[in-house]
Amino acid sequence: MQTTRLRLSVASLVVLLLLAGTAGAAPTDGGERSVTVTDDSGKTVLIRGEPQRIVSLAPSNTEILYALGLEDRIVAVTERCDYPPATANKPKVGGFSTVNIEKVIAMEPDLIFAAPANTDEVIGRLRSLGMTVVVLDTQTIDGVLHDIELVGRATGKEERASVLVEDLRGRIGAVAETVAENPADRPSVAHVIWHDPLWVSGRGTFQDEVITLAGGTNAFGSVDDWSIVSLEEFITTNPDYILVSSGSGMDRGEYDAIYNYIINEPRLQRLDAVRNDRVYVIDADVVSRGSPRIVDALEEVAGYLHPGASRTSTPEATGAVQSPGFGGIALSGALFIVFLLRTKK
Repeated sequence: MQTTRLRLSVASLVVLLLLAGTAGAAPTDGGERSVTVTDDSGKTVLIRGEPQRIVSLAPSNTEILYALGLEDRIVAVTERCDYPPATANKPKVGGFSTVNIEKVIAMEPDLIFAAPANTDEVIGRLRSLGMTVVVLDTQTIDGVLHDIELVGRATGKEERASVLVEDLRGRIGAVAETVAENPADRPSVAHVIWHDPLWVSGRGTFQDEVITLAGGTNAFGSVDDWSIVSLEEFITTNPDYILVSSGSGMDRGEYDAIYNYIINEPRLQRLDAVRNDRVYVIDADVVSRGSPRIVDALEEVAGYLHPGASRTSTPEATGAVQSPGFGGIALSGALFIVFLLRTKK
């Protein structure tokens, strides 16, 4: 009798451990997979089954989905979703902040990944129509890693997400180790997203975090978010390094307008960064989106500031275009992009 009781106790313990291990990802009564996730808006979302028709309403969301190998399940993206290049072949459901609800519905999605810039009205409307919506609102590099795991859990790609996050953490750690070897060498770095007027990245931005983790000090860390600074203030600050977002100005045929302005403006010629050829073009999308590529930006900037962090030599300053970035924008376009940056980092 005691043996029988012991066996029953052990069996019960095993069952409890199995249930604990599958909490939040348990099958429904019909054997269907079911998970509950809490998205970045604090909303608890129940996802039944393994989503096969996914719509992404933000470029960073799309990049995460592709990084997890979910390209075959993506049925639509926005017009702003341009990476990887294969997104060009995906149906479009409007702009980043101008989502066409009718087009989204027509795609019959079983899961939608949204962002705050899609607006509360659009997200609320989709949910009211019975759509399953998960909002991603990454604010930091750690937030990117968290959202990769969140997306992995929501789509049944937990293992793939875990491997990706481990790889990204390893790369971040490698940069941190190199920076730690030069604790006293933290040059001042300015990141310029537009030049007329001068818009710079301040504290609370992805760019500020990238600069800091890469071993630099944000020359404009005293300002909040993305802000305008005067030319006089920029000259007085005299950063050791200047990072400029890629892209063109009024004409798509004119590449890297910000870079060209910095190195050709007579009043900036005495800046240390200009005199020492330390003005670098960085892909505007890579350094602005909450996707796995933010670690690419970290490695790139670390390579400029501390050669050896992620490459064998310091990249050469260049005016060659690296991505569409801020292509084709006048001042009004620049202001709009700052709006997008504020609503979705």
